[in-house]
Amino acid sequence: MDVEEIADELYGLKPGEFTAARDAYVAKARQEKDAAAAKAITALRRPALAAWAANQLARQQPDETARFLELGETLREAHRTLDGERLRAAARQQHQLVGALARTAAVLATEAGQPVSDAVLHEIEQTLHAVLARTDVAEQWSKGRLVKVPEAAVDFAAIAPDKVPARPAPTKLAAPKKEGAGAGERRLRDLERARTAAEEAEAEVGRCERALDEARDALEVAVGQSEGEAGRVRRLEHELQEARKVKSAAAAITAEAGTAVKAAERAVREARGAAEQATRAVQRLEHQAEP
Repeated sequence: MDVEEIADELYGLKPGEFTAARDAYVAKARQEKDAAAAKAITALRRPALAAWAANQLARQQPDETARFLELGETLREAHRTLDGERLRAAARQQHQLVGALARTAAVLATEAGQPVSDAVLHEIEQTLHAVLARTDVAEQWSKGRLVKVPEAAVDFAAIAPDKVPARPAPTKLAAPKKEGAGAGERRLRDLERARTAAEEAEAEVGRCERALDEARDALEVAVGQSEGEAGRVRRLEHELQEARKVKSAAAAITAEAGTAVKAAERAVREARGAAEQATRAVQRLEHQAEP
């Protein structure tokens, strides 16, 4: 199975459609005995609404996406080199583009049947700022596969464009002082502890992300079940209403039939009385006619 093609298809779906489609592909991969594909597809996470909306922008506006990515490269290079003139020009362009592109993403989401709130619009803007500041976010966004809203970008805010100093002339750096063996060993131990802590923190982040995804999936299932039960209740209420109408009509028919039966019984009694009287009259006439 082509996992890249499947991932591209899944991240084009609306968030509410993602999990069911992904699980269907996982089941298909397992049926075809493709364990690697099943594992890779299982690892795909459902995108948050703001991330999905930003993805739609990258997917449907390739020219704007390319220009925005170029702006990100310009901004990052200007910050690395402290090029004040380029930084100020790119920063002005950044604020204009982010707002406009976020609104375009919101329109695309609405046209796809997934309207966004003001809070989500703010998250889309936050995502686009992160695209400019971080190459890893830019790479995922360019593929239309962002999963979550990145943390607010702080890299560019650390130095305001109008505060960038002129580049100083190169100065000769003083030679670093030599450290003793004990200090070097302490630094190595500190570095190892820091790496271990970073790895543990990264693993914890992964566990939390998986737990969040599982909670979102469970919420989606619960919402689906709730909607299904609500539909069933509506159907039963409709059937009950129809049954009550039938019962009411049947009661009216029964009442009419009862009235008709009583009228028929009275007619029968009256007919029997008339017949008996006629019989007695015949008998009297016959008796009188005898010699």
